[in-house]
Order: sequence, then structure tokens, then C-alpha cells
Amino acid sequence: MDFQSTLVVIGTRVRLRKYEYKEMLHNSTFCLVPRGRRLGSFRFLEALQAACIPVMLSNGWELPFSEVIDWNTAAVIGDERLLLQIPSTTRSIHQDKILSLRQQTQFLWEAYFSSVEKIVLTTLEIIHDRVLQHMGRSSLMWNNHPGGLFTLPQYSSYLGHFPFFYAPLGIKPQAKFTAVIHAVTPLVSQSQPILKLLVAVAKSQHCAQIIVLWNCDKPLPAKHRWPATSQPIVVIEGESKVMSSRFLPYSSISTDAVLSLDEDTVLSTTEVDFAFTVWQSFPERIVGYPARSHFWDANKERWGYTSKWTNDYSMVLTGAAFYHRYYNYLYTNYLPASLKSMVDQLSNCEDILMNFLVSAVTKMPPIKVTQKKQYKETMMGQTTRASRWADPDHFAQRQTCMNKFASWFGTMPLVHSQMRLDPILFKDQVSILRKKYRDIERL
Repeated sequence: MDFQSTLVVIGTRVRLRKYEYKEMLHNSTFCLVPRGRRLGSFRFLEALQAACIPVMLSNGWELPFSEVIDWNTAAVIGDERLLLQIPSTTRSIHQDKILSLRQQTQFLWEAYFSSVEKIVLTTLEIIHDRVLQHMGRSSLMWNNHPGGLFTLPQYSSYLGHFPFFYAPLGIKPQAKFTAVIHAVTPLVSQSQPILKLLVAVAKSQHCAQIIVLWNCDKPLPAKHRWPATSQPIVVIEGESKVMSSRFLPYSSISTDAVLSLDEDTVLSTTEVDFAFTVWQSFPERIVGYPARSHFWDANKERWGYTSKWTNDYSMVLTGAAFYHRYYNYLYTNYLPASLKSMVDQLSNCEDILMNFLVSAVTKMPPIKVTQKKQYKETMMGQTTRASRWADPDHFAQRQTCMNKFASWFGTMPLVHSQMRLDPILFKDQVSILRKKYRDIERL
């Protein structure tokens, strides 16, 4: 549509009878926002929501949150005294600039204005930055995705410490990872899956250290019970022994990448190496093997959870996945206590909650690597706590979690994907000697 026909005047006294108001708003490129009868204008927020570039005609009006938001990147600031110049001004804006302005309106709306809660929280965070200026967020943090609310200055004031700023800054994550294995069953046999997993992970050329989070009710095993590995094994006894403790920001995690593992996960060294290589290209996302999906159940009018083996997924479970350590900090300090308490009481859904959080931050799906149906080793004769996957209530609980989490986030942040990343020449009919990750095909 030609922009001349998409110039809309939005005012409190203007009534659109011939056209549907919302439809016209969403089909418009520029929206004039003249001075209203009050200090602000609700029409300004309507324009933002509709991705219509606000053309401000209100000299002296202080735009919302202008202390931290650069409105020149999302709006056209006009002059009431030069009203007749507005058409020529809008005509002179290049299409690339128009696209950039509209994208920024959507980002600002979603980040700071899409709910009363976000408006209040943004106000409080601005006050926080005023009081603690040495810990305040920079303009780049407020005006770039994912926004100031997801960029906690208590974690760091340096943009390079946040995974979503790596690409804009042109930096890469560290070439090492820390594996965190969540252990909930006693060590009674040298053939248990956790011991095999320790050996396989330690052989990875990218492994810096392995942390075993001991959330078992039994005492810590003696040091000689753990296998001898080339990388150090640090055993941390969980104080509260709850599910959320696996995502605490432990000071002993010194690398950008965290490999989160369940104790009964089955992974080879080659699989670990390949998944980490993929994660280095997507450090802001969860990258791993076990995938799950969500769907809307129209009959029950609620979200559903499925583990069916399909090409479509929206979650990668943290039982065998890489993610950036900042998400541990965000999980602990951003999410409300009510959601974490629910996870701890059920001893379930912590992986779903982490997926919700990361997708809410990135607006992108996780990444599944290589086809693998079975990533768990059956553990017969273990305690009921260890065999929660066989609990008939396990699936029902996860359905409940999905809807509780979606309610708190105010939307469904999970994003569907059909992309799977495999090694080059994976399953191709060529010599195995030409394949770098040749062992994966034998699994």
C-alpha cells in the first residue's frame, strides 16, 4: 500500500465511521499523534502495538520512559508549528529506515508496554538504576533486544557477558564448557549410568570441569567411588535438595557454556563435542538432544504437552542440553518464587520452565541436534524418586505446569521449529573416513 494512503490521524475527537479503526491502524505505516487533552496519549500506545510509526505532534510532551528509551529509533518527532511539512518528511524516509522504525516499535511495545505489570516493573527498574547508578543499565541494554528487564545489571555491566549481545559485539563464547550432572540416586554400583556419563563427558576436548550436584538423601560417596578422569570432578551437595537447585548460579561454573545432564543420560563423547560446536554458533539458545512440543487443545481450551516423536518441537529438555550460564542467574533472580516452588513441590517441570524463560528472552526456539530417540538408560530397582519418568502423574503434572507458566508469562513464549542440525555428511553414502563425527552414526 502506498504510504500516502496509510497516513492516519489519531486523535481523541476523530471518529472513523467509514473504515474499521483497528484494521486501518494495522494497515498504516505512519500514525499522527497530536497533542491530547492530558499529559499523555493512549493513541500513542495503540500505534506502537500496531507497528505503526508514531509521528509525534506535541511540542514539550515528554515521551514515556524517555530517560532510558531512545524514541528517535521508533518514532518521528514532528513540530506542531510545522504541520504542513509532515507529508514531505515522511516521504523522505527510506524504506529500510521505515522497516527499522517499525521493528523497534514492536520491540518497545513487547518489552515495556504490553501489560500493566511490565509498565510498573520498567518504572521500578528505572528508579533502581537512578539510585544505584554504578549498577545501572546502559542505553544499549534498554534499547536493544531483549531489553532492560531481561538484562540484569547485578549479573554484569559488560554487554559481552550476556549471550544475546555476542553477535552485535562480534565476540564468541569461550571454547570450554562446564558439565553439571544432577544426581538423585545413591551410588551403589560401578555400572550405574552416571559413572559411564562422567567418563564420556570428561573425554571431550572442550570439557573444562564436571560438577556433580548431589541432591540425593544419602550421604556423599567417598572420593574413591568416582572414576579417575582427565578433568576435575567437583561434587556439590545440594542444601535444599530441590529441583530448582540444578539451575542455581554456582560460583564454581567459570565457563560461558553449561552442559546440563540428568544422571541417567546416555551420551557419547562425540555427541557432546558436536552439540557444543553447534551451541557455539547459537550461544543465546538451548541446544541439545531430547525434544518435546506443546499444542493448543481447543476442546479443553488449555495448552497441552506432548513427547510424540515428530519433526516438530518447541522444547529441548535440560537433561542433555547446552545453554549459557546467564540463564541460571536469570532463572534464580527473575522468575517468581511461586513458579520455582511449584517445580520443587512436584519435583518436575524445571526443564519446561527453563525453556519458557529462554524462549521468552530470545523469541526463538531451541535447537535440536541429531536424531536420537533414546537418551535415558533404564534404571531398574532404583528409588521412586529416580524413576519419576515412569510415574503416571508425571505427564499430567507437566500439562499443569505448561498452563501455569503460560499464565504467568502472559502469553505462550515457546516457538515451534522443525530444524534439526546434523553433522556434515550425516547418513550420507560416503566413506566413514570423510566424516568428522563418524561415531554418531553408530549410536
